[in-house]
Amino acid sequence: MSEKSIEGIVNIGSKPVVERRATAQGRLRLQAATKAAIVDGAVKKGDVIEASTIAAIQAVKETPRIVPHCHPIPLEGTDVHWRWEGEDLWCTVTVAAHYKTGIEMEALTGVAAGLLCVFDMVKSLEKDNQGQYPTARITDLEVVEKFKGK
Repeated sequence: MSEKSIEGIVNIGSKPVVERRATAQGRLRLQAATKAAIVDGAVKKGDVIEASTIAAIQAVKETPRIVPHCHPIPLEGTDVHWRWEGEDLWCTVTVAAHYKTGIEMEALTGVAAGLLCVFDMVKSLEKDNQGQYPTARITDLEVVEKFKGK
């Protein structure tokens, strides 16, 4: 067996603390009836947007526990925004901090968790007769903006 060395957490000790922001977004495609249930507050599990916003914020704070190489970052702010585009529900998360390393992973993790929470809360509405999800899709997860001060 050959030897392999894997670096743990990257040493950022000599990097300066600077202002950082990152914004990520993603989309969840849903059926029209599911959208109506969310908008009308008719989902059995409760307020989908409220619960999913909390999930996104929690995920941002827990990113180093989920993604092994991420540093714990003293976060200064997280903003979660939802918008409809037809039957597509978009989640946008912006994270801010003054620190030594980027915060893109926190923003991406927040979006992913927010959309997963929506999916969990409405999956019973999305199932077809075979118990499958022919419409529901989480797509377009991406960093849309990154800022690093000097």
